[in-house]
Amino acid sequence: MKNFTLIILNLLFFYTSYSQSKVVLFSDEIKKHITKLNIATEVAYKENDVTKANLLFDSIVDNYLVGTKLENFTLKNVKGKKVKLAKINKPIFIITYSSWCVLNKAEIPALNKIAKKYATDFQLIVLFWNTKKEVQKISSKFGLDIKVCYANENYVADEKTVAVLKHYLGFPTSYFLNKNLEIVDIKRGNPQVKPKIAFAKALDYSFNYFQDNLANFLLHKNVERETYVTTNNN
Repeated sequence: MKNFTLIILNLLFFYTSYSQSKVVLFSDEIKKHITKLNIATEVAYKENDVTKANLLFDSIVDNYLVGTKLENFTLKNVKGKKVKLAKINKPIFIITYSSWCVLNKAEIPALNKIAKKYATDFQLIVLFWNTKKEVQKISSKFGLDIKVCYANENYVADEKTVAVLKHYLGFPTSYFLNKNLEIVDIKRGNPQVKPKIAFAKALDYSFNYFQDNLANFLLHKNVERETYVTTNNN
């Protein structure tokens, strides 16, 4: 009887360890929930309930996407270098744009300040859904602490990246990853300011907007998946 009990305990330990260490891909998990999310948020927007729509998005992120692992995508830097996510070997903040996104006049300067301030904490990647030629026009505005990359449907090698990071959640979207490429948080949107606002005020608002979005990431950027599993089960 004693031996039988030990066997059961060992099996339970093995099962628990396996469950916690099993890799769940972000792309697989988002596929399961994106349709319901889109239907529910569409209803919320039709009711002019933006708060509800945001809560629905945050709920999907917190309950299903946090802790999943992003594929080890290889991005293309406008300087001609390839950026393989796993080789960065530290937490990553990716924000996605497209050339037709309306950026406020202080948004890029705010990102430059964020990247410089937290250079030792994470790598900031700005990913445009455009061709290299289109991105080169704006890339010089970003500081040296930012990796400016691009991906486009016209490039065969980019099809998976575009499908996972663009078509599921749109843009602008911010993805916060720990050094193991596990999702720590996801935020949608970018700072909106009135066109006539003074630059200093726009910069202050934009910087605080990004810093507020980074709060959870900076606190939990190195937390392993086991912690997320435990948290989500409580």
